[in-house]
This record gives sequence, C-alpha cells and structure tokens, in this order.
Amino acid sequence: MPFLLSTPFPYSHGAPAAVGPDAYARVRLDPVVGAAIADAYLAAPVRDERAYAAYAAFCRETVQQFHFLIGRVEFGGLGITVRIVDEDPYTEAGPMIDDVRHRRLRVWASAASGNPHPYLSDAENDMFRAVHDVFGHAASGRGFDRHGEEAAWLKHATMYSTLARRAMTTETRGQNCAQVFRYGGGRFPEQKAALLPRAFSDPRRLRLGAARHRGTVAAQLFDLPSQL
Repeated sequence: MPFLLSTPFPYSHGAPAAVGPDAYARVRLDPVVGAAIADAYLAAPVRDERAYAAYAAFCRETVQQFHFLIGRVEFGGLGITVRIVDEDPYTEAGPMIDDVRHRRLRVWASAASGNPHPYLSDAENDMFRAVHDVFGHAASGRGFDRHGEEAAWLKHATMYSTLARRAMTTETRGQNCAQVFRYGGGRFPEQKAALLPRAFSDPRRLRLGAARHRGTVAAQLFDLPSQL
C-alpha cells in the first residue's frame, strides 16, 4: 500500500532486500528447508544465554519500529492505531491488510495465548506481532499460510540488523515451520529464546529461482550448517 512505501523508516539498518518488491508475491518455502528449520527450532533449548544479545537488539529495534508504526503522521510516523484484543482478530490476511490500509490494526494479546515467552514481556511480544503484521504481511501482501509466512519473514527481515535478525528469525521462521511441518498446522510450539543456525536467518544465503514451482520464487538454502 502506498503509505507503507512512501514513508521512510528512520532507523534503517541497511539490510539488503533479498528479492525485488514484485517478487514477494511469488515466494514459496521449499518443504525440505521448512522441515530442517522446524527440526532446528524443536531441538533448540527454551533459553540459551548465547541468544540474549540478539534478543536485546531485537527488542530495541522492534520498539523503534512500533513507535514508527503508531507515530503521528505529521511527525514522520505511519499513524496506525493499534488495539490489543483477547481473541485472534484475523483468520486470514485480507481483513488485516484492509484494516492497515485504513490505519488501524488489532493484535491478539500475548497474555491471552497461554504460551509465555522466556525472554520477551507480553508488551514486547505484542509490539512485535503488530509490526510483523504490518511490515511483513501487509507490506508483502501475503497471508498466513507457510508461503505467506516465508514472504513476510523475507520482507520484514530487511528492517533488522544482522544480530537482531537472528532472534527475529526464531520468532517467525522457526515457530511457523515447527507449527506447519511438525505439528500439522495445529498447536503453536513452545516459545523459545534461542538462535537457529546462521544460514536460516540470512536472506543472502537463499537461492531464489523457479526450482520446483514454475513461475514462482522457491527459497532454498545453499547449506544447512549445524552450528550457531
């Protein structure tokens, strides 16, 4: 939507865009990659002190994005009104994107999910849900299926520093892949404060091309390293 593209984010970290703007509509998550990410997430500890620096950076940058999101238009913000609600307000992305177009957004309260985060406060988690819906899903125009989540990660990742992006990837790619590939799209996995292998959080390590889906952008990793 035009105002998301025309209002510059004042805290750019210079992360490279992995694909051109029009290509987000064609992003697909390769199931082999998705399963590997899911296994890495489930194998990770609930808390890992090695992840805390990345999570601290992730929190700082998410708060900056949230204030840009809700900031008054005349002061350079997007002017979006965010309401925290006790039930999931969007079963699909269309109504959410329409709300954003009208500069409003509802966010399902983290406190209502019964799945507390080991590092983030409920307020910090709510802020991230808000900015990810806008800068990931609405900005890419993609929904909540596994391919839409991949496109949203790829889009939103460009707003984070390299360090913060590692935590952001755990919160998005890691959780989503675990839910889809190991829990059958049912229950949401336990939230964690841990890091996945570096390749999973680096858009530059993706090979983008029509590998298995003619006319699409299929995301595949060059390698699957076992170390942080």
